[in-house]
Amino acid sequence: MSLNKFKNELKKAGSKKNAEILQWFFKTGRGEYGEGDKFLGIKIPEIRKIAKKNKKITFPEIHKALKSKHHEERLAALLILVDSYSSGNEKTKEDIARFYLKNTKYINNWDLVDLTAPKILGKHLIDRDRKILTKLAHSENLWEKRISIVSTFEFIRAKQFSDTLKISRILLKDEHDLIHKAVGWMLREIGKRSMETEENFLLKHYKKMPRTMLRYAIEKFPEKKRRAYLEGRI
Repeated sequence: MSLNKFKNELKKAGSKKNAEILQWFFKTGRGEYGEGDKFLGIKIPEIRKIAKKNKKITFPEIHKALKSKHHEERLAALLILVDSYSSGNEKTKEDIARFYLKNTKYINNWDLVDLTAPKILGKHLIDRDRKILTKLAHSENLWEKRISIVSTFEFIRAKQFSDTLKISRILLKDEHDLIHKAVGWMLREIGKRSMETEENFLLKHYKKMPRTMLRYAIEKFPEKKRRAYLEGRI
């Protein structure tokens, strides 16, 4: 399966109108987090379909696709990696995890992170050393920091909460809204499995947490308790 065929399928599925909407939605203007990103205007289900049809493209071809100026080409390439990781043997999984970490500069928007980090890096580290996530959490790169916390979603699903809490503490003072949302989201996911664990963390940190992070973390709380946290009355 050639890279050109893969790219052509994506271009044919594009829509100029959708591309304009997506470029606004993903904040691609000057000074915004997605500055300079280009879109073909393809919806996620269609991207998934094309990725599935082209899942046999090689690592070098995937690497070229990741360098694309078009967001959907990068996403489709990453989704191929997700599929290959899921069905691969141990060597394939190791190769994909290493490849993912070497190419984080191309995983450069929140959807690219959220749709892939738990399913590749999270799954890979579930029974391995997780120090790399701490390193990513201390990165200067916004997307590497988001990868560090969102990857732990896989641990949360396995009811392993300590790494999420550790990385959440590291990112408490981060200034970016997309990190606040990601940390709050992961804390909320912990709460779905263990409210006690989430509240123990919140009781220590909620008064100094960014407001957006707190709102995301307590989104599913009963209204009375949610209001008490927001008003600092816990």
